[in-house]
Amino acid sequence: MSFKLITAIAFVILLVEVAVFFPSLANYRASWLDDRLRIGGVAVRVFDAVPDVMDLPVEITDPLLQSAGALAIVYRRAGQTDLIAIEGATMPAEAHLADMRDRNPVRLIMDATETLLLGGDRILRIVGVPPGAGDVVVEVLMPDGPLRADMLTYSGNILALSLIIAGVTAIVIYVLAESLLIAPIKRLTANVLAFRNNPENGTLIITPDPDRDDEIAVLEQALADTQAELFSMLRQRRHLADLGLAVAKINHDLRNMLTSAQLLSDQVATLDDPKVQRLAPRLVNTLDRAIGFAQSVLDYGRQQAGLPRPQPVGVRALGFESALAAGLAGHPVIRFDNRVGDDIVLELDPDHLGRVLVNLMKNAREALEAVDGKTTGPTVTLDAERSPGRTRLFLADNGPGLPPRARENLFVAFEGSARAGGTGLGLAIARELVTANGGELTLLETTTGATFALDFPTPTCA
Repeated sequence: MSFKLITAIAFVILLVEVAVFFPSLANYRASWLDDRLRIGGVAVRVFDAVPDVMDLPVEITDPLLQSAGALAIVYRRAGQTDLIAIEGATMPAEAHLADMRDRNPVRLIMDATETLLLGGDRILRIVGVPPGAGDVVVEVLMPDGPLRADMLTYSGNILALSLIIAGVTAIVIYVLAESLLIAPIKRLTANVLAFRNNPENGTLIITPDPDRDDEIAVLEQALADTQAELFSMLRQRRHLADLGLAVAKINHDLRNMLTSAQLLSDQVATLDDPKVQRLAPRLVNTLDRAIGFAQSVLDYGRQQAGLPRPQPVGVRALGFESALAAGLAGHPVIRFDNRVGDDIVLELDPDHLGRVLVNLMKNAREALEAVDGKTTGPTVTLDAERSPGRTRLFLADNGPGLPPRARENLFVAFEGSARAGGTGLGLAIARELVTANGGELTLLETTTGATFALDFPTPTCA
C-alpha cells in the first residue's frame, strides 16, 4: 500500500507537469523567436541610418546577422523591401514559416511540438513586428537547429526539475500519510488479524490512541467496543454452551425417569381403588406434559438449521404439501383454503419455508381444535400479495386468537407458548428460519383469529 501510494502521487504530479510542460515550451519558443526579431529590429534601425543599404560593407552586415544567427534579414515598409544577407549564403527555395504576429496559444503549442519533434534541418522564416520598429515587418531567415537544440536543453531541465519536484512532493506526502493514515491502518489490520485468531484473549483488544480525534480515532474506538462486546459474548456463549450441555444431560436422564414413572402410572390406573381412578388421569396427563416438555428441550438443543440454499419455490404447491404434513389436508372439521396464485415463486430454501408453514399451520389447527366447534366454519387460509421489491405471505385462522401474554413474548423460546404445556419453541425456530432467508415474520393485528405475515424481498423485475 505504501509503494502504491507514493507511486500514485508521483504519477499524478508528473501528469500535472506534462500538462504544464507544453504551454511552457511554447512560451520558451515564442520568447526565443522574439529575441531574434528584436535583433532584426536593431538591424532595421542601423539600416535606417544609411542612405543606401546596399552600400554597407560586409564587415558590418555579417557580424550583425551572425549575432542574430540569421542567414538573412528582410524588412518591409511602405511598399519597400530590403534584404541583407550573409555574404556567400545560399537562400533556400522553401522555408518553414513562424509568424509571430499570430499569438494563438493552441497554434504556439502545436508549432513548438512540431519543432521539438521534426526540427533541426529546416530553415525558419520568422515574421513579426519588433518592438520600436513602427510599422516595419521584419523577416529573419535562419536554421532551426539552434532553436531545437535550446528547446531540447530546456525540456531536459524541465524534466529533471519535474522529477525532483515529483519525488520530493511524493516523499513529503508519503511521510505525512504514513504517520497519519497508513501506520494506523497497519496497526488496525494487525490487531484485527490477531484478534480473529484468538478472540478470547482480552489483551488483544485494541487500545485507541488518546492523542487522536479524527476519523481513525472513531474507527479505533468502534473497533475496541466491538471487540469488547464480542469478547464478552463469546465468554457468555461458552458458559451457556457448558450450561446447556449439563441441562441436556440432566434433561435426558429426567425424561427417562419420567418415562418410567409414566409406565408405573399406567399400571396404577388399572387398580380398582376409586381414589386411584380419580387421580390417575391427572397424573398421566401431568407426566405426558413433562415428557413432552423434556423432549422439546432436547429437540431445540439439537436444532441445527443449515445455511439456506435458495432456489425457485412455487408457494402454492408448497402450501398444499405443508398442509398435508400439518394435518390440515383432509381434516374432518377444519378447512384449508389455499389462495396463493400459481405465479407466486420465491427464491429461497424450500425446506426452510416448508418447516415454517408446517409449524404455523399446526399451531392454527391446534388452536381451532381447542375451541371444539365453538368457531363457525373453522378455516386456515394461506394467501399472498406482491408489491415492488417484496412478496408477503399470509397464514390466518378464524380461531380465538392469541392471549396478550403470548403476544408479548411470541417469538421468545420457552416463553411464547399460547397453550398450556407448550414450550414456545416452534415460533422461535420459525422466525430464525425466515430471518436466515432474508425475510421477516410478524403477527398482524386482527379482530378475530391470528394472522402471521411472512415478508420476503424479491427482485423488482420478478
